[in-house]
Amino acid sequence: MTPRSATRKLGLIIWLAASRMAISAGYAQVPGCCNTPVSQRISEVGCYLTATEVLGALPQGQLFWHLYVYPTRAAADTAKGPRGTIVESFEKVWLYTIAESEWRASGGERIATIGPLPTSAGKQYTARYMEAVFTPGMKAAIHRHSGPEAWYLVSGAQCLETPEGITVARTGEGAVVPEGPPMALSSVGTETRRSVLLVLHDTSKPWIAMESDWKPKGLCPQ
Repeated sequence: MTPRSATRKLGLIIWLAASRMAISAGYAQVPGCCNTPVSQRISEVGCYLTATEVLGALPQGQLFWHLYVYPTRAAADTAKGPRGTIVESFEKVWLYTIAESEWRASGGERIATIGPLPTSAGKQYTARYMEAVFTPGMKAAIHRHSGPEAWYLVSGAQCLETPEGITVARTGEGAVVPEGPPMALSSVGTETRRSVLLVLHDTSKPWIAMESDWKPKGLCPQ
């Protein structure tokens, strides 16, 4: 290894360590930090990783996040197709698929189709799936993503504030935010918020970055 390549390798290691420290610091108020696997959850409340799937280049045209539930993992596996991922979350077996709006799974119960998901030609994408439980009033640190983020609300309600305004989603509803803008996410109302979520991020970049230059206006309801 040459001195130059060794220096580059050391720089990459330092950058990765700094990125992980920033994410952990920013999410210190959220148990699980959205990085801990759900199988290793430390409390009911928090944000936990359920699956990651490297998808590569995506088809051109509008794409959506399709959510189905099945009675068993075997049944979901039979229905799984391209860009499909099976996860177990909130005591259900889910089949998540990134596909065109007309796509339908065989069997199962169709829960939602959320999108479109704004993506760019020429990029390689990774689907990062998570689940989150926030008590009323709980907030995530201000951050941004290197790809679109989407949610489905299993229970409760959430409010997302960005520089463009706010988006409120309630039980049985979905929401999408495109790549780029800083965001402040909070649980609103009196019921515990439970959601499944997707960050469809640029594989060559970290899925999340903390944001310190933008301050929300506090437009979300309580």
